[in-house]
Amino acid sequence: MRVLVLALIVALAGKYFTAGKTYVYKYEAFLMGGLPEEGLARAGMKVRSKVKISAAASNTFMLKLVDPEISEYSGIWPKDAFTPASKLTSALAAQLLTPIKFEYTNGVVGKVFAPTGISATVLNIFRGILNILQLNIKKTQNVYELQESGAQGVCKTHYVISEDAKAERMFLTKTKDMNHCQERIAMDIGLAYTEKCAECQARGNALKGAAAFNYIMKPDDTGALILEATTTEMIQFSPFEIMNGAAQMEARQILTFVEIEKAAIQPISAEYIHRGSLQYQWGSETLQTPIQLLRVRNVEAQTVEILNHLVTNNMAKVHEDAPLKFIELIQLLRVASPDGINALWNQYRAKPEHRHWILNALPAIGNNVALRFLMNKFLANEMTVAEAAQALMASVHMVTANLETIKTAESLAMNQKIQENAVLREIVMLGYGTMVAKYCAQNSTCPADLVKPIHDIAVKAISSGEIEKLVLALKVLGNAGHPASIKPIIKILPKFGGAAANLPLRAQIDAVLALRNIAKKEPKMVQEIALQLFMDRALHPELRMVATIVMFETKLPMGLVTALADSLLKETNLQVASFAYSHMKAMTRHTAPDFASVAAACNVAIKIFGSKFERMSHRFSRAFHLNAYHNPWLMGAAASAYYVNDAATIMPRAMMANARTYLAGAYADVFELGLRTDGIQEAILKIPAAQDDADRITKMKQVMKAVMHFIYISNNWRAHPSSQPLASAFVKVFGQEIAFANLDKAVLDHLIEMTTGAAIQTRGKKILDAVLSGVTLHYAKPLLLAEVRRILPTAVGLPMELSFYTAAVAAASVEATVTPPVPENFHPAQLLKSDINIRAALSPSLSMHTYAVMGVNTAFIQAALVSRARVHTIVPAKIEARLDMNKGNFKFDFLPVQGIDKLASAVVETFAVARNVEDLAAAKITPVIPAEGTSQLSRETFSSKNSGTASSLGGGRRASSEIIPVDLPSKIANRLRTSKVISKKKCTVAQTFGIKACAALESRNAAFIRRCPFYAMIGKHALSLEVAPAPGPVIEKVEIEIQIGDKAAEKIIKVINWSDDGKPLEDKNVLMKLKKILVPRPNNSTTNLYSSSSSRSQSSRSSSSRSSTTSSTSSRSSSSSASLYDMLFSKNHIHQHSVPTDRPNSQSSAQSLEAIFRKAKYLANTVAPAVTILIRAMRADHKVQGYQIAAYYDKPTARVQVILANLTEGNNWRICADGVILSNHKMMAKIAWGIECKQYATEVTAETGFVSKDPAARLKISWDKLPRRMTKYGKRVYRYFRRFNEEIGVTVAKAKNDRKKLKLTVAAASETSVNVVLKTPRRTIYKVGMGLPVALPIRNTNEMAPFQDNLAEKLAYLFTKANAAECTMIKDTVTTFNSRKYKNEMPHACYQVLAQDCTPELKFIVLLKRDQAQEQNQVNVKIAKIDVDMYPRDSAIMVKVNGVEIPASKLPYHHPGGKIEIRKEGEGIALQAPSHGLQEVYLDLNTLKVKVTDWMRGQTCGLCGKADGEIRQEYRTPNERLSKNAVSYAHSWVLPGRSCRDASECYIKHESVKLEKQVILNGEESKCYSVEPVLRCLPGCMSVRTTTVTVGFHCLPADSNLNRSGGLSSIYEKSTDLWETAEAHLACRCSAQCA
Repeated sequence: MRVLVLALIVALAGKYFTAGKTYVYKYEAFLMGGLPEEGLARAGMKVRSKVKISAAASNTFMLKLVDPEISEYSGIWPKDAFTPASKLTSALAAQLLTPIKFEYTNGVVGKVFAPTGISATVLNIFRGILNILQLNIKKTQNVYELQESGAQGVCKTHYVISEDAKAERMFLTKTKDMNHCQERIAMDIGLAYTEKCAECQARGNALKGAAAFNYIMKPDDTGALILEATTTEMIQFSPFEIMNGAAQMEARQILTFVEIEKAAIQPISAEYIHRGSLQYQWGSETLQTPIQLLRVRNVEAQTVEILNHLVTNNMAKVHEDAPLKFIELIQLLRVASPDGINALWNQYRAKPEHRHWILNALPAIGNNVALRFLMNKFLANEMTVAEAAQALMASVHMVTANLETIKTAESLAMNQKIQENAVLREIVMLGYGTMVAKYCAQNSTCPADLVKPIHDIAVKAISSGEIEKLVLALKVLGNAGHPASIKPIIKILPKFGGAAANLPLRAQIDAVLALRNIAKKEPKMVQEIALQLFMDRALHPELRMVATIVMFETKLPMGLVTALADSLLKETNLQVASFAYSHMKAMTRHTAPDFASVAAACNVAIKIFGSKFERMSHRFSRAFHLNAYHNPWLMGAAASAYYVNDAATIMPRAMMANARTYLAGAYADVFELGLRTDGIQEAILKIPAAQDDADRITKMKQVMKAVMHFIYISNNWRAHPSSQPLASAFVKVFGQEIAFANLDKAVLDHLIEMTTGAAIQTRGKKILDAVLSGVTLHYAKPLLLAEVRRILPTAVGLPMELSFYTAAVAAASVEATVTPPVPENFHPAQLLKSDINIRAALSPSLSMHTYAVMGVNTAFIQAALVSRARVHTIVPAKIEARLDMNKGNFKFDFLPVQGIDKLASAVVETFAVARNVEDLAAAKITPVIPAEGTSQLSRETFSSKNSGTASSLGGGRRASSEIIPVDLPSKIANRLRTSKVISKKKCTVAQTFGIKACAALESRNAAFIRRCPFYAMIGKHALSLEVAPAPGPVIEKVEIEIQIGDKAAEKIIKVINWSDDGKPLEDKNVLMKLKKILVPRPNNSTTNLYSSSSSRSQSSRSSSSRSSTTSSTSSRSSSSSASLYDMLFSKNHIHQHSVPTDRPNSQSSAQSLEAIFRKAKYLANTVAPAVTILIRAMRADHKVQGYQIAAYYDKPTARVQVILANLTEGNNWRICADGVILSNHKMMAKIAWGIECKQYATEVTAETGFVSKDPAARLKISWDKLPRRMTKYGKRVYRYFRRFNEEIGVTVAKAKNDRKKLKLTVAAASETSVNVVLKTPRRTIYKVGMGLPVALPIRNTNEMAPFQDNLAEKLAYLFTKANAAECTMIKDTVTTFNSRKYKNEMPHACYQVLAQDCTPELKFIVLLKRDQAQEQNQVNVKIAKIDVDMYPRDSAIMVKVNGVEIPASKLPYHHPGGKIEIRKEGEGIALQAPSHGLQEVYLDLNTLKVKVTDWMRGQTCGLCGKADGEIRQEYRTPNERLSKNAVSYAHSWVLPGRSCRDASECYIKHESVKLEKQVILNGEESKCYSVEPVLRCLPGCMSVRTTTVTVGFHCLPADSNLNRSGGLSSIYEKSTDLWETAEAHLACRCSAQCA
């Protein structure tokens, strides 16, 4: 038997077609797409023909089709039949009937030859037949696998061969796995910005395909005869995991032997040229969009027709089909020739509307023709800069990247005209990098020459010191992401290249960020670079933190994560430690598959830290991650945010945030935003506050001049420029930087020139005149938001396409007129005193179409499953306004718009469509879910045999139940029969304004078949929002009138009196009644609006006071067992009845709410309204309808009252709100609503006080009765936030609190943290030690007196004071800005630098000197060109300014040259100069304090340190060396004496001393010198007081020749070999003969 099998296999491996014979086969092939269940719609096509094959020469054969027939299908499967496409068959007959040649050796198809008259699409149909003949049979095996070439590429193939000896038949089965291909033929469009997520695909697949080939063969003398060959290919796709429901594309082929003829096939007379191999060849697939089939006869005429349609039908509002027409315009332009596009431009460039549509469509063409056209037109001055910027930005991102387009982009980027314009230069250069990235993503080989021009620009910029050009080049390289750029980039980085020393920090940071896209291709190389940068503690902290971001994006392995964690334990910079630790901790919660290994590694490494970094405040740099990933759906999203605090300032130095999405086994970095604040905080805090004015018109003028405030900031900053720009920002979309901006001095000068120059004023005047003269504007903006396509060849030879399109058109139409006409000499300032009428008609509209397609898409036939979503909105409005600025009257009339009822609609529908280009009118569209009547199919329908077509395809056998189920399960059949359309409609009527709004929802989907997201999407869903007039009286218009000032009372329509319900006044009686109301009279006839609630509240207060007394007593008795959340609140506010009678002035500051209400329950009786707002519906019968809002303000009692009343006659529904400032420590408000404001009421109290001795604030909300809906939603909110309790560290405890009261108490635990307690009726929620991003101004604020009249200055002062860094010295103990304490052993009579501005600006310096005789400190402050001395004398602190003593009686002293104030404070003197960075210098007999403003953090130096929060790096000497000894550190900041005859008696200098003992270092005798300065007496002087100090020493061989004068000049720069003690001199005595 085995011998027979091997013999048969050998026969199979021989010839299949013998010379001199013509083999005739019957061939049928079809493609069908849809859901796998029967009874739903599918779309497909079929090819039926006879196939003849004969030998033409040795190993060359002819193949010819006879009687070909093409059919199309769109219907309910399997009930409906295929429809013959007769016209299409006739049109393609000439091509289909032309025979082709192919090489065929031992079952392997070689080259394919065909005349040029056969299109690529038709030739691929031939390849589908040849694909069946591809057989790689091994002579010695009957089961094996290999990578086999076929029409779809080189894929993993399994062979199984068996035999039927009796029948002399051989059976061969061949299967192909399309997901494991060595070379898969596919075309991707629009996917260059996505990255494959291998880890996601390991958990599930969104696209999967396989094919099975079955052969029946009969061996003969020369080889074997193929009797029958069948092919079944199945491709499944879902945007989610295919196991949870998917659409399928099924391909079937049947080749059945008929007979052998003797007549050979004759080739046609045309030349047969080589047309490739068996593999699929691309044709015109990309030119044909799958959402519509166009028959292009005259491309120029059709383009003009579509263009005119778009312009004409999208003027006033967007046409519903505008997005589809816009896609059609793009498709036609893709087909058009360059000359045709140029002719179209020349024809319409003078017409703005047509020109606008052309410029928006050209970038979407996406080929080199469009890019070159735009370049040529701009260089020819036929496009403005704005048009070029818009078109080029879109074009460089939408163009297909190939070597031709990259060359065009390069020539454009290097063009002088582009380089001269900063905006265009940035767009084109960044776009060039993007095009290189797209090309490299689509091609395995990406030449380094593509980025070489950018490398040259970077090298030239470094050599010439052009930082801006260097930054741009780095960003281009970052976009390109080419591995060849690693070398040029690392040359800019410290540790790797010498150029870094001369480059600013921001250039180095941009260089590190440029490695991010490269890391996607070369993660290991980038990982090593980033790790080295992070480990180098000598580098700038911000650079190391940015390296951390890049390092984690390379997906660090477990070993490196652990090494990173270990290094953080020894990290000296707390900013870096906090950032890296928070990054690692955030990564532990990452659930996305691609970062699963990193999350696991971080989870292990984080255990190393314990709680070491948990308590670091928000002032330190942080990283945040938030993500969610759902495996069954292969869908997720992630967001990251980073902020860098270089000096622990309130405003972060840098911030960055990005978002990533996961879908269908891929991910994309959708958006990223980066911002650097740099010097902006300093500039803002230096700005003096603008003054207020009581006059309203003057205030309005002040608002118009607010822009000058920015100019002041600019000038203030420009006067003191720093090395950093004021601010900078960048934006990335899909991982590509599309724009960035630096606000530096040059940009600021340009902006100021533009905004303040004569040109802008003239232009602004013209624009304002044009607006006031009337405006008519129509604008439409079309966008092709998405074009994502994946085209795959099928076994049949026709392409299957998966595509996603989104196009939108937004339009706005504005027509406005202004009366009276503007005079010729009109000035903008006259607007503030004018009375003008404005009429405007607005109609913004939007139409958006989204298409998802799966099916066959060729130039002559389309058969696909299409899901289409259409959104259309239009919100028209007609407004008339009258603005009377003098009288403070503003009236707005909203008129009804006729003819538009539907404001918004959204329709999503899925259907099967089949159409061919020869008979577009016969296109058939079938909804996937049958209509209601059609779905009532009998069970026989679902269990019936296959249709006749399917039977013929199967050769009389039933189809496989795995592909087309023969019998539908009874559950599904029952659910199909019971499926219903979901239809909901909800309307609401605003009777007051006569408007009826209805929202309607209708949905029918396939979820009744299978409950999964994909099936829920399939079907038809419709949502609409309609607005119509409400039934009832006709509303002519809605009027809103606002009256401000003295005449507000005249606009009152409905006067609400406490004794009646309030009645509308007749016009003739309004003023008389108002006069009576406004005349003061005894208030003994009114009733209290809150009478019912007031009595209840009084009783509740009395009972609560009794209960509080009891509770307080019990709490004192059981204080030891009190809960953590019991905070006893002591009020600051004192009620009036508690105030002693000898304090008459306390009444205004601390009155009771009841007393104020008792005097005037309704302010309208005594006070005219400040503002009246009328919202009226103007009825045809002139009846009053609408609402009235009146606001009253009583200045003596600081009370505000707002009454909202319904103007409808007999309607007493109102809202009454009262607010009172009872004192500086308490505010109360009452809000009541309902009928006469008596149905519901709440009381809100806000007050300050103390919890223990800590400042606190409390908010109380109490109520008598609330609507059920309000309590219902309140409970929902609580349940929602309860899920985050553990994450934010909130504790919840059950409690029995007041049933109708909420209490929120916040107590200051420190200046940067608070304790919070919220008491609800059933819960007490608390959090202890909640960190704050800013410090609270809770310390002594007595110095606020100068700012009492200016709230802005007061707030600014409090802000700077609260967040100022403080350094103190009490006796000899110094507490630095970073709160580190040490003892300062001060030298006699020598100044020490206590604190100074260490920036090049040197805004201030504070010097300290100790008078050893009196043991008193003296302070010298040098600031703003003045010299201030503060010193003790006769148990008092005296002050001198520039050597002139200022008597205590003349304090406070204000220096005329700057905002510097010297005042007496307590027992001492305080100097304050916040605008100079020095918040305060205070000196008394016992204490010395120095405070610097927040924006000076990290920029100071001296004994007080840098104020940067880095306590591990506190002791930095003037040469930036980190000292380990506080004494040595303090001595390094001593100002040495100049001469032993100096009158200051400072006789000390800094000196490097030799270690006076034998040292054996590394086995060699050495001599050592201190690398830190040691205090020593000047020559000719001797020490009288000394101390020991530990310093570092550098050692040299003992026999080395080193003289102290020359060799020790650079000793302070040497490394430290050992630490030893040395003697330091603190006081010296000099001889009379000293030099």
